Amino acid sequence: MKAIQFHEAGGPEVLRYDEVPVPEIGSGEVLVRVHAAGVNPPDWYLREGLKVMPAEMRPALDFPLVPGTDMSGVVEAVAPGMSGFAVGDEVFGMLRFPGFDGRTYAEYVAAPASDLAHKPADIDHVQAAGAPMALLTAWQYLVDLGHEVPSPFTGQVHQPPSITPGTTVLVNGAAGGVGHFAVQLAKWKGAHVIAVASGRHESFLRELGTDEFIDYTTTRAADVVSGVDVVIDTVGGPDSRRFLTVLKRGGIMLPVFFAEYDPEETARLGITVSNIQVRSNGAQLAEIGNLFDKGRLRVGVDSTYPLSEAGGAHRRASRGHIQGKIILTVSQ
Repeated sequence: MKAIQFHEAGGPEVLRYDEVPVPEIGSGEVLVRVHAAGVNPPDWYLREGLKVMPAEMRPALDFPLVPGTDMSGVVEAVAPGMSGFAVGDEVFGMLRFPGFDGRTYAEYVAAPASDLAHKPADIDHVQAAGAPMALLTAWQYLVDLGHEVPSPFTGQVHQPPSITPGTTVLVNGAAGGVGHFAVQLAKWKGAHVIAVASGRHESFLRELGTDEFIDYTTTRAADVVSGVDVVIDTVGGPDSRRFLTVLKRGGIMLPVFFAEYDPEETARLGITVSNIQVRSNGAQLAEIGNLFDKGRLRVGVDSTYPLSEAGGAHRRASRGHIQGKIILTVSQ
């Protein structure tokens, strides 16, 4: 079969379209013929050698590596004694995360059944491949964590905020993968949603249900917004603290990317900061699939690339301003 591999850390040019063996499945696994694979930040972090992670958290890498965690496809084989999935089933999932052994940039993948759900009937494989990591991240932040594993960044078990009609949620980086799902989930829960993104994404975010839109290229959210209950900041980084002042006392800040906050400052402001490391969860994807079938969720697709052009997909990601998800398509 064909798969994308890299034999050393580096830029998009290290991604190679190689011939590799079809994986064997073990207990509790199914073999999936991949129709599409989602492109996510951990894919290019891995390709770059995980330099984005603190050195003490950085695992050793054993080359060559096949990147990718998200995929949608069709079950080709099932391990003995397996139930829940059968040959011919359409499935989607985020495989073996946290970790870097998903190997979904390939024509076939061995997938733990516990990481999979049946693909919603009303979306195609391209859309389904764009959902798992970004949507599970938003879901586990805002709706249901689904486990009791402490965050490796705080040592605390995250408690999703109570979002009900009347709650105000601000989403920074609202047009991206996690962001556009966070907007939709907050609206589904009845929140008043404020989206922060560049102006080119306003119509897209209005279609998703955004109540207020802030173009960060012309307006600082802190200058025009206050009294927010929840901020989910999908951009993070050293400037994330600028959103603290939009929160009311008792509010919660949810940084998706690495960000550091001064505990004395957040205590003075009466703000809780909480984060997660998203984890694979097929049962949650099955629950989420019902929302797709009811028309409550949609997947924004920024662009698609053939599997053989994964380097081009990573170059697109490096340019930023992504609207939804970047997807690799696998010829059948």
